[in-house]
Amino acid sequence: MHPLRLLVLLGLVPSLGSLARAQQWRTGKVAEIFSQHCASCHGPAMQGGSAPSLLDDVWAHGGDDESLVRSIRDGYPQNNMPSWGMLFTEKEIRALVNYLHEVRTKYRYDQKPFAAPEESLSVQSKHHAYQLNTWIAGLSEPWSLTFLPGPGERAIVTEKRGQAFLIEQGRRIEPALLGLPERIESGGQGGLYDIVPHPRFLENGWLYYAFAELRTEGSMTQVRRSRLRDGAFVDTEIVFQARPDHAISGGRAHYGGRIAFDRSGYLYFSIGERGQRDHAQDLTRPNGKIHRLHDDGRIPADNPFVGHAGAVTSIWSYGHRNPQGLAVDPRTGDLFDLEHGPRGGDELNWVLRGRNYGWPVITYGIEYNGSPIAESTHQEGMEQPVTYWTPSLGVCGLNFYSGDLFPRWKHHLFFASLSGEELRRLELKEGRVVDQEVLFKGIGRLRHVIGGPDGALYALLPTRIVRITPAPEAVTVAAKAPALPPKPQ
Repeated sequence: MHPLRLLVLLGLVPSLGSLARAQQWRTGKVAEIFSQHCASCHGPAMQGGSAPSLLDDVWAHGGDDESLVRSIRDGYPQNNMPSWGMLFTEKEIRALVNYLHEVRTKYRYDQKPFAAPEESLSVQSKHHAYQLNTWIAGLSEPWSLTFLPGPGERAIVTEKRGQAFLIEQGRRIEPALLGLPERIESGGQGGLYDIVPHPRFLENGWLYYAFAELRTEGSMTQVRRSRLRDGAFVDTEIVFQARPDHAISGGRAHYGGRIAFDRSGYLYFSIGERGQRDHAQDLTRPNGKIHRLHDDGRIPADNPFVGHAGAVTSIWSYGHRNPQGLAVDPRTGDLFDLEHGPRGGDELNWVLRGRNYGWPVITYGIEYNGSPIAESTHQEGMEQPVTYWTPSLGVCGLNFYSGDLFPRWKHHLFFASLSGEELRRLELKEGRVVDQEVLFKGIGRLRHVIGGPDGALYALLPTRIVRITPAPEAVTVAAKAPALPPKPQ
């Protein structure tokens, strides 16, 4: 008898009938595939049956991604776990692992109450009790906030639809600031993005900002710098502008738009791949990249692709999908980016000179319809993320905390999330996540988080900015936000 037929009869590989049914996988409906091929043993909600539950953290053969892939692909016949490697490709097995993470994470979230603080309500986190209060109300999709060095407690907030407002002494000043670009693509994911002051702002007054430039050829992220005078942006200079043939028409997604300066005064900014996946690997195009310039827009001579024929010489790193967080560790000078995955696979990356971060060749995410994207999560010559999140959180603004109001948060990394509606704290050591905590969840989509000169944290919600400060000792602690273990590296 043929060996495959013998194994089928013994029940140690999927039946030949299921082989034909599995072609329904090509519809990309990963939940249906689980229901058809896995639920009979593991339960329709992964709660367990003749085979163990997939919802707990008890794993006979390892719960990290590679162990799960191996379990599905090779099986464990001695435990009546069939091998699915003859039925599904490696890409398809990884999509099942992604789906498993989605269901497990939702289950864990449903079992644990996360803090959802209201005005002046005290919350106990792992290290500090804090309270949250509205600082500025009446905004419309605020995207970025920056505090201006110098006297007067001044700040600027940008709104996605193309306006910016000065804030003085905790009050938004009307009308909106003048002098911003007239042709901003604000549809879809387009808009007015990050704004940051020059490291020597008190000397030169420069403010740097990014936006989706609307052109006859399409749209692409642009960076400008201006000074602020009498309620208007003046002395404007273009720092980075893509060539006309690099503009993307017919799509309004993945612009990136974050800006950061390093300790040496170099300017970094992110551009998403604009929905053109293969462009992220193409060094002749600016999208899907982190860029590095002198503060006036000149190309640094030591940029990694200077002298490469056809390459965009401002490129610092490539293989990025949609980086919407960018931050420099003030202690080490290390640059980190936070970028959206598709369905799953949001990433935190340690951004290094000339490195390839893999998109779309490697990813921990799958298509939105549940079908697989990449053959693998690893490939030689491509970087692994510091950590990643499945399901996707819609990761966004990112900053290191350097204030004094929360001493046990000093130097920790904080980030906002859109679809997850979370504020998270990460502790890094030697480029690895050693602690991770959800500070609060479920009070609205968070676009950005930044530390203020007063030591408070400021988070941007859909119509307001909230200020996070230590809770008064006399206030009763109302809720506890549970810590999440770091994802296995």
